[in-house]
Amino acid sequence: MMKPIRKPLRFIGRSLKDLQGFPKTVKREVGFSLDEAQCGGEPVNAKPFKGMPGVMEIVDRYDTDTYRTVYVANIGGIIYVLHCFKKKSKSGIKTSREDIKLIRLRFGLAREDYKRRQNDG
Repeated sequence: MMKPIRKPLRFIGRSLKDLQGFPKTVKREVGFSLDEAQCGGEPVNAKPFKGMPGVMEIVDRYDTDTYRTVYVANIGGIIYVLHCFKKKSKSGIKTSREDIKLIRLRFGLAREDYKRRQNDG
């Protein structure tokens, strides 16, 4: 059986540093999920991020907290991790306006990165 071709993984902004600050169990889960996305699958703990087509959100609960990792997998065969954060609100499921603004900004940066790589290639 052939091994699946792995898509490259790129972190935008502080997303890698933020992910590294997650609890060990959460980092392991997120890593497994991103690996699955790199191999062309859709992680079981990922769902579409509302209002942004092609953007996915990995949700992992640990202890009493919820951790989120937002990524996009449809930009030229590269998985771009846009934002990793611990949900701050104790009630409701809405993502904060600041987090949404940052995700949109980094989504644009991911598209620019891909275009730049195409031009350099």
